[in-house]
Amino acid sequence: MRRVGILGGMGPQATLLLMQKLLDAVPAVDDADHIPLIVDQNPQVPSRMRHLIEGSGDDPGPVLARMAERLVVAGAEALAMPCNTAHHYAPAIRAAVKVPLLDMVDLSVRRAAELAGLDGRVGILASPAVRKIGLFDAPLARCGLQALYPDDEAKMLAAIRRIKAVGPDPETAVALRTASDALLQRGASVQMIACTEYSLLSDATAVGVTAFDTLDVLVAAITGFALEDSQRGATNVV
Repeated sequence: MRRVGILGGMGPQATLLLMQKLLDAVPAVDDADHIPLIVDQNPQVPSRMRHLIEGSGDDPGPVLARMAERLVVAGAEALAMPCNTAHHYAPAIRAAVKVPLLDMVDLSVRRAAELAGLDGRVGILASPAVRKIGLFDAPLARCGLQALYPDDEAKMLAAIRRIKAVGPDPETAVALRTASDALLQRGASVQMIACTEYSLLSDATAVGVTAFDTLDVLVAAITGFALEDSQRGATNVV
């Protein structure tokens, strides 16, 4: 199996959730059957929202680049980052290391295209920073898809900050479901949960929505990468 490095800590619970999902994704009968990970759980990465929304604070890019370098030195053969907004700084990571970054944005856009078809609308349940930087807009547009975002960005941001502070609770679940329902009324029946804080509430979308979690897409990519050699070997044996 190939070893994957995780740029974590954004936020800490999201990184733990990714690791739990990876454990659940492998039909293991022994410890050795699980995917080997190297995790840099770094909650001190400068705030992405402060840097992108408020225009203040340190640039997270150099910190993420140094994390990537450490992970590769430690033996990571690919990298993954369970934070949608932080993918804005993916160029800094790619410039720092030679190993591939399993890109959650590109992978999720492909999934959205499969579900929405051509000329569809895709609802993005994410940090306001994701809308401001257009993280998904151009990739979706290349697939003939239109990105729709919740109108009440203040409530979305407040929900993220509340989850970071106290964890997922009924209040934040209501906020996410309300935003999801509003997007559905605007024609976005396919929606992506594109904030790993919201991943802790992935079942809180509106009735009638076809929703998927970008974190689950990343889990599938990590699993596929890590197990590729062993699967090929099993095929060769047969």
